[in-house]
Amino acid sequence: MDLVRDNPTALYRQIVAVLQNDIAGGNFGPSGRLPAELEIAASFNVSRVTVRLALAQLERDGLIERRKGKGTFVAGNQVRYELDTLRSFHESLIAQKMNATMRIIDLEQIPTPPEIRPDFGVAAQTCLLLRRLHLVDGEPIALAYNYLPGSMAALSPRDAQQSPIYAILGLLTGQAVASARVSIGAIEASQDLAKILQVAKKAALLLLERTSHFADERCAEKSVFYIRPERYRFVLRSPTLHKGK
Repeated sequence: MDLVRDNPTALYRQIVAVLQNDIAGGNFGPSGRLPAELEIAASFNVSRVTVRLALAQLERDGLIERRKGKGTFVAGNQVRYELDTLRSFHESLIAQKMNATMRIIDLEQIPTPPEIRPDFGVAAQTCLLLRRLHLVDGEPIALAYNYLPGSMAALSPRDAQQSPIYAILGLLTGQAVASARVSIGAIEASQDLAKILQVAKKAALLLLERTSHFADERCAEKSVFYIRPERYRFVLRSPTLHKGK
């Protein structure tokens, strides 16, 4: 791309203007990832120093964010999950006006895994496993394993495809989820996870485990999410502090 070399506006400011238009036009695709510095420099026929000045200005303007080891991305293109809000994973995407979809991988009755029996009750011989891929703009961002009590066996593939998990629970039980306990960790992507989430094998993934309960304290669901970290951010708001007089 040609710049006006004798323009009194500095070269890097011209690059800033072009990249601003590209960002506004959504030209960096679903991932929001900008080309590497070398690619940008080659496309404008300028030095990397000039490109760095332009990117620094865009970062100061809040239009991009740089992630160490990942690259440069359009700011705000990450999904935010508010830990202090009782909302299902898919609902959190919709609330942010994301183009969010789900794809069923498995929906089957299985023997209740030993680690889940204490939640569902030691007498729970079977449970329903719903495995879904969560996508934003058609790009995978998370793989969810939703374990539901065996009494949820009436769940239809259509509802499983279209409905957030908390909506499914309300539909099948007539009760709303009242509370949830969430823990967050990290894990390396196995070969299967890497293939489904379109990341490199052994790439770092966020691991979110959630246990939800009804008002009577019965376990409503147990879920495990494997999440691409470059597309996701957890947010926890602190309570408002009131100063004494």
